[in-house]
Amino acid sequence: MKNFTIICFVFASFLGLIGLFICLPSTQLNTNIIDCNDFLRIHIRANSNSQIDQSIKYEVKDALVEVITPLLVDADTKEKSMCIISQNLNMLTTTANNVLANNGFNYLASCSLRQEEFPTRTYNGVTLETGLYDALIVELGSAIGNNWWCVVYPPLCFVNSDNQSDEIVYKSKLVEIIEKFFNKG
Repeated sequence: MKNFTIICFVFASFLGLIGLFICLPSTQLNTNIIDCNDFLRIHIRANSNSQIDQSIKYEVKDALVEVITPLLVDADTKEKSMCIISQNLNMLTTTANNVLANNGFNYLASCSLRQEEFPTRTYNGVTLETGLYDALIVELGSAIGNNWWCVVYPPLCFVNSDNQSDEIVYKSKLVEIIEKFFNKG
């Protein structure tokens, strides 16, 4: 009987360890899940995939980032960012249209704030999973070309205009907002 008790104890301990190892990784993963509702994204769709349309897409992106940056410098929540973007949609559309017109393009841009499906993407070590996100959508002309996307809030799309890579450059108060956002939990 004593041997049976020892065997039961060892077996129960073994099952407990297996359960711990099965549950522990999933518990750790859950602490790193980022909710789609915490982000405001931006999506700029080029008129076409021609080299000139792809090039102007980046010029429009640079102009919009230049306008959006000071607008959102004090926005410390996604809701505030969405409100500011919503109130300035006409100005953002005008900015994009001015870039197009100043470069001789005869098509227009449209800007809207709505939900859209985004694929998984990583920005400076932060992975945003595939999902439905609130987004500033900028469509250039027929908007059937390759696109550029990033994150407006927290501000992760302040890309160095000297290159068109995904290198992220943070500025002044924006770093504080990002740190506050990721350290809230």
